[in-house]
Amino acid sequence: MNDKLDPQVLQALTTHGLVYKVFECDPNLADTAAFCEAYGFTLDQSANTIVVASRKVEPTRYVACVVLADSRLDVNKTVCKLMGIKRASFADGETTKNLTGMMIGGVTAIGASDLPIYVDGRVMEQPEVIMGGGNRSSKLVLNPQELLKLPNAQVVENLALPKPTA
Repeated sequence: MNDKLDPQVLQALTTHGLVYKVFECDPNLADTAAFCEAYGFTLDQSANTIVVASRKVEPTRYVACVVLADSRLDVNKTVCKLMGIKRASFADGETTKNLTGMMIGGVTAIGASDLPIYVDGRVMEQPEVIMGGGNRSSKLVLNPQELLKLPNAQVVENLALPKPTA
């Protein structure tokens, strides 16, 4: 089943000794909302990896942030403070692919270990999360404590804020 994973993600999983399960999915349903609806997961089980870029700082710096899908990454305050900058924004899909080698819908902090990795404290409260497998046809299911085996990972409380309910 591991042959379904992105090779660099598989290498990171092996190198750092993470314990995980592979969940195969339809590539057309890889985006979080569609995936959760199709496969019966909730947004608070889904951990998204978002690449953030510094703005008006040369050279541009990047970080990977892991947050639950039912929350909103606090880019303007928390992430900027962590990066030591005044302004940041989400990296676009092309930049994310160039930095991580992964397509949107499959991006995971696992395998993007050249970047600093910030994990929201709420992710760590979950018994198990599902996150990208490095491609659009697989996901990883794991205990979020496994993320702490990644060399550049650190937990940050209030990295994300709850999304407002309508």
